Amino acid sequence: MPQKIDFIVENATSERLDRWLVEHLNDFSRSRIQTLLQDGHVRINGEVCTHRTGKLQLGDQVRVTLPKTEPLNLEPEDIPLDILFEDEHLIIINKPVGMVIHPSPGHRTGTLVHALLHHCENLSGIGGIERPGIVHRLDRDTTGALMVAKTDIALRHLQQQLREKTARREYLGVVFGSSQEESGVVDAPIGRHPIDRKKQAIVPEDKGGRAAVTYWKILERLSNYSLMHFQLETGRTHQIRVHCQSMGNPIVGDPVYGSGRSIGVNLPGQALHAWRLSLIHPVSGESVVAIAPTPDRFDKLLAFLRQRQ
Repeated sequence: MPQKIDFIVENATSERLDRWLVEHLNDFSRSRIQTLLQDGHVRINGEVCTHRTGKLQLGDQVRVTLPKTEPLNLEPEDIPLDILFEDEHLIIINKPVGMVIHPSPGHRTGTLVHALLHHCENLSGIGGIERPGIVHRLDRDTTGALMVAKTDIALRHLQQQLREKTARREYLGVVFGSSQEESGVVDAPIGRHPIDRKKQAIVPEDKGGRAAVTYWKILERLSNYSLMHFQLETGRTHQIRVHCQSMGNPIVGDPVYGSGRSIGVNLPGQALHAWRLSLIHPVSGESVVAIAPTPDRFDKLLAFLRQRQ
């Protein structure tokens, strides 16, 4: 039977409904709560509420219904993993180019989830039917460090670190052009592109965009290119790629947000690499730092650009 969780609003509040629920359902991420809202599993005074921005009144009765967990029907696949860190609570892998994180239309096999189900025991019940243990994502052709939870406690703790910005995600990327500044920050909300729904874009928050902040620094100037370091404060879909495009310095090789220019090197995707991941271990409380070596394609691109100077 589905589980029902009931609340009575005991204090006047001006908070959005999704934020109020995050505070009262401590074990749930905001994304999961928003999914429950969208799927009609939240009722206020008996009426279904699907609007995350809805407001609550003193005395309102709130019921959240948790649908019964569906069995995971994915078949484990023996796909090699480049493991940077692992214990009984979490695993950090160095994701290769071309690997999709979880099953989706057109990618029903060969994903990271299939590999994890083969490598890890008892992962299937953690965090969702087709995304077991997945804490965050990397785009298909973005390489590098990615953390996966092995237990529910680890999943909640790591998700909380991302929300509270205590986990640090650092990237390396090669971009077209070179800013006059040595470092800076892009603070621009990101949302679904108003015309091309397969893309993201800079979208005002009052039009559905969500806050997105990227810190950047130039590590090396390479004629008409730059090697850059990025640090994420938020983790929106395609965030670095969209922010680089908005700066006029798209990521080299980006098939969606790039300039379309050829540089004489055959790249399978964007030259973007999740280089360093720092977090607090969800059980021991110790600092964990994982550094993913840059892939051969990234190193060859840099060598090629350095020779051209």
